[in-house]
Amino acid sequence: MSGTLNKVMLIGHLGDDVKMHYFDDKNCVGRFPLATNETYTSKQTNERISNTEWHNIVVRNKAAEICEKYLSKGDKVYIEGRIKTRKWNDDKGIERYSTEIQCTDFTFLSTKNDSQEHASNQTPQASDPNKNGAEPEQNDDLPF
Repeated sequence: MSGTLNKVMLIGHLGDDVKMHYFDDKNCVGRFPLATNETYTSKQTNERISNTEWHNIVVRNKAAEICEKYLSKGDKVYIEGRIKTRKWNDDKGIERYSTEIQCTDFTFLSTKNDSQEHASNQTPQASDPNKNGAEPEQNDDLPF
């Protein structure tokens, strides 16, 4: 293979609503955090361990407007895109870097009913390790 490839595919849950920024020339950009989960059993302690990875998603123009209209915190979505690292200076003049996923395609995986149920279940509860904004762990005790 002579070329290179920069492709990302993620399935996760929104950590916040889509934040929009509009430009003078009617272009816009939407940003939101996406949580993905990894769950495994520790061989030393035999306990279930869950790690959440956060991804900064950037979507542009019409796609951003669609995401803003139909996605909200907690919704499950498939994101396809590419990794982009931006360099910028903060207000103290220090160089900073941000790694983002520039979204090129997406599919909503939560139904409207799922979103409504999720919103109605948003009552404060005691801390639960499975309520970390990401997908609940799956039972791996399969009979085969």
